Amino acid sequence: MNLEDTNRQRIARMRALLEDALSPTLLEIEDESARHRGHAGAADGRGHFRLRIACEQFRDMSSLQRHRTVFAALGDMMNTDIHALSIDAEAPGEG
Repeated sequence: MNLEDTNRQRIARMRALLEDALSPTLLEIEDESARHRGHAGAADGRGHFRLRIACEQFRDMSSLQRHRTVFAALGDMMNTDIHALSIDAEAPGEG
């Protein structure tokens, strides 16, 4: 299996975990791994992703709390599958 196929599976798993934990009204996940080829952080095979997410649970949370909530929802994927994750997290209507 090549890296693109692996990352498609990772995105599907990320989507399932985030939908289950947060019931987002907006969820976009982009694979940015190709932009990091040759970068030392890409050598271990884990992916680079950009996440845009909105959910009611984020209302009245700080940016740090929102990021921690996303990390908790993704669980072990942060150690096993994700090298870098850029997060844009908001409550519905904020963006």
